[in-house]
Amino acid sequence: MSLCKRNYSARPELSVNTLLRELVSQRKLEIKRSNSMNEMILFAEIKCDVCSEPKLKALKSCLVCLSSFCETHLQPHLTVSGLKKHQLMEPVEYLEAGRVPNTSAPWSSSEASETKRSSVLHTQAHTQHMVEQRRLKLQEIQRCLELSDTEVHRERAEGLQVFTALMQSVQRRQELFLEELQEKQRLSHKRAQELVQQLEQEICELQKRSTEAEELSRSQDPLHFLQRCPALTPPAGLKDWSSVSFEGRSVRAVWPGPLQQFAVDVTLDPVTAYPRLVLSEDLKQVHHSDEKKQLPDSPRRFNTCSCVLGKQSFSSGRFYFEVQVKDKTAWDLGVVQESVNRKGQIIVRPNYGFWCIALRNRDEYKVGIEPGVCLFPPRAPQKVGVFVDYDEGLVSFYDADSAHLLYSFTDCSFREKLFPYVNPCSNFKGSNSAPLIIT
Repeated sequence: MSLCKRNYSARPELSVNTLLRELVSQRKLEIKRSNSMNEMILFAEIKCDVCSEPKLKALKSCLVCLSSFCETHLQPHLTVSGLKKHQLMEPVEYLEAGRVPNTSAPWSSSEASETKRSSVLHTQAHTQHMVEQRRLKLQEIQRCLELSDTEVHRERAEGLQVFTALMQSVQRRQELFLEELQEKQRLSHKRAQELVQQLEQEICELQKRSTEAEELSRSQDPLHFLQRCPALTPPAGLKDWSSVSFEGRSVRAVWPGPLQQFAVDVTLDPVTAYPRLVLSEDLKQVHHSDEKKQLPDSPRRFNTCSCVLGKQSFSSGRFYFEVQVKDKTAWDLGVVQESVNRKGQIIVRPNYGFWCIALRNRDEYKVGIEPGVCLFPPRAPQKVGVFVDYDEGLVSFYDADSAHLLYSFTDCSFREKLFPYVNPCSNFKGSNSAPLIIT
């Protein structure tokens, strides 16, 4: 408190200096407002000055750049040597007002120049950072494009390789088909010529007998007539041609595609097996035995025919199974409907519920049993595939190793369950002892 040092002879009349009082009051108000503003700045959420909308929260403010930065845009100040010297502080606003925060001291011109220079450096560093990011992205895209080109070239090479192999396979299949067709035609001609020669020979013999009979019928000599009559009987060794048929046309090539996709697991049903048949433990093999086992009779068991059915039945869709017939001289294979006759003599024909092919005498292939259509495969099948399309009424037989079609029953009318059917036939004193094997 200041005291007046002037001397008065009498007590003066005191008065208030209103001008000074107003100046002091105004100054106190400014200080109070400044403190209040600083408090608002401290508690407000400062935004990054570099971010585009929406702006992120600032992590630091730079007293040199007069800007606030988020975590991403603060990186140049932490990595660029020229910016590392800048003074960082907790984020505040109004740096661009030209005063040091929390003070009333103005910036000098040199400080302002340095501030702008630092701002330019920061902008340059940030721009370089963005350029580098885009260069990295460009390199990434170029690498992806190169990888894509490489992958396309690889797939193209692999695709060409696959299609080349496929075309070669088709070409080989075509050549094999034509060879088999020619061989079948040759065998058909050979078989037909044999039948024609035999028929012509018998016709000549019979015509000769007919001429002799006609001449004898005109004879007026009773003794001569009686002597010649015994010689006019039909010649011995004539063939019964009623049981012979010849398949002169090519069997229709029914090819449903890769047969293995329709393969089913077939096992034999012991309850249906003829008593002289021997089944393996896994129910996949069967052969004929001279010994007849004493087995309980069953309506499902065949009692005179050496055959056995599969356990599995089929009443829709497609199915395929294979049977090894190697070293066999006789066998029957195919499918039968559930209601076939299983007692006494059976007739293996479609109208009796049997769709089968057969081998007899080692090399005589037929459709069904006598009388049957003769088949002439190019080679003896070692494994026979049986394909059935129930809904289309189709039963086809293939040489499983060469995919050669042996025969097809078409336009079949299936109304019952179908069962796989195998017959190893008699072992013929050991000459046909090899088993039939379901593979």
